[in-house]
Amino acid sequence: MEKLLQLQRQMEEEKLKEEMEIQRELTKKTILSQILEPKARERLATVKLAYPDIATQIENELVYLAQAGKIRHQLSDEELKSILRRIMPKKKDIRIVRRGIL
Repeated sequence: MEKLLQLQRQMEEEKLKEEMEIQRELTKKTILSQILEPKARERLATVKLAYPDIATQIENELVYLAQAGKIRHQLSDEELKSILRRIMPKKKDIRIVRRGIL
């Protein structure tokens, strides 16, 4: 009987955590739609496809700044690009050197 109650509590806790996560995601989407212009949102979605971890980091930082009152206007695509340039990993130059075999 005790194990059954414990299992029920555990399931309720998991359900509550899931609901909180869904609520957090909805809040994040709402805030991002308010602080990003449409083109900037598109760019962030594209970045999320290629670099999901970096995009999530940027989203969380933007939400934090918006909640702290540091962002007072909608960010344009150019402003988002400058943020991305600072955060994105630098491209490595790959050079192919041909050596004559004679």
